[in-house]
This record gives sequence, C-alpha cells and structure tokens, in this order.
Amino acid sequence: MRTKLLSTVVLLGCCLGWQAEAGWWADSYNFLKTDIKEIWNEHDYDLFVPFYAWHNRLTYDREHLDRYNEYPWGAGLGISHINDEGTWSGLYALGFKDSNSYFETYFGYARQWNWFAGSENQWHAGVGYTLGLTQRHEYHYIPVPLPLPLVGAGYRNIEVHGAYIPGVKNDGNVFFMFARLHI
Repeated sequence: MRTKLLSTVVLLGCCLGWQAEAGWWADSYNFLKTDIKEIWNEHDYDLFVPFYAWHNRLTYDREHLDRYNEYPWGAGLGISHINDEGTWSGLYALGFKDSNSYFETYFGYARQWNWFAGSENQWHAGVGYTLGLTQRHEYHYIPVPLPLPLVGAGYRNIEVHGAYIPGVKNDGNVFFMFARLHI
C-alpha cells in the first residue's frame, strides 16, 4: 500500500510538472529536458556493476536478514557526460538480482555534483539523485517510479555509487551500491 501511494504521488507530480506553465515544476521539467538532450548529444559510455545491497540492521529482524540476498550481481549500460563545472549526468539501465534473488531492472537518469582533489583532479566525490523506474517480481514487473538520493566517490574513470532506498520495518531501508566504469 505504501509503495502504491508513493508511486501515485510521484507519477502525479510528474504529470503536473508537464502541465505547469510556470513555477518550480516547469523549471524542473525544462532543466531535465535540456540535460537529457545534452547527455544524448555529447556522451561517453558507462558500464555499471551492482555489487552490494546492505539491509539496514536497525530496521530488519534476524529472520529477514538471514534469507535476503545482499549480493545483487548484475550489469548495466549507460551514457553520460560531465559538464564544465564537473557535474556528472547520465542515463542508464541496470539488471540485477534483488533481495529475494529475483531479477529486477532499473532504468534511470542520474545527476551528481562533484568535488575534486589531487594534482590533476583525478579524485572526486559527490552527491546527487537518480530518477527512474524499477520493475520487480512482486509488482508483476509493472514499472514503478523510484526517485533516490545518490552519493559517489572515485578515481579517474571508475566510481563507486550508493543509493539509499527508504522503507519501513523489514521492507526497503537498503543501501544499494554499484560501480561505474566510464569508458
């Protein structure tokens, strides 16, 4: 029920944004549209490898922790670009094993503001968000919107990202980690 309500609110918000003529929704929509065009026209390729799904030990009982899969091995591909300020934006698709060891997909857009260090700015870390659709077995693979906060840190063209999936007792509350190789 909670997931359906969240999905409805996010979907409604997106629809309202497309209909808005002024204000925050219209500005957000126009920004997103422009950024996606830039990604599409000026991109490099990315390889994604999901590798760990940490279930928050404060929100799960032992029975659930014992049966959940925390190694969501899979893969993904994407296109992305880094603008003049060092902000990374990308479009991507992932396929992996979920917590119940079923196949799950996520198709999304991500944006991360970065800070740089090192003699040639080769080290970087940042925060951002991802907006996308997930498909899971318990929803009969019907696409469900899933906006998430995003963090990342890396060296040159390899980065480790993490997204936190909020939830309730024994559901959600997962820190999902994946590597991204910018090729």
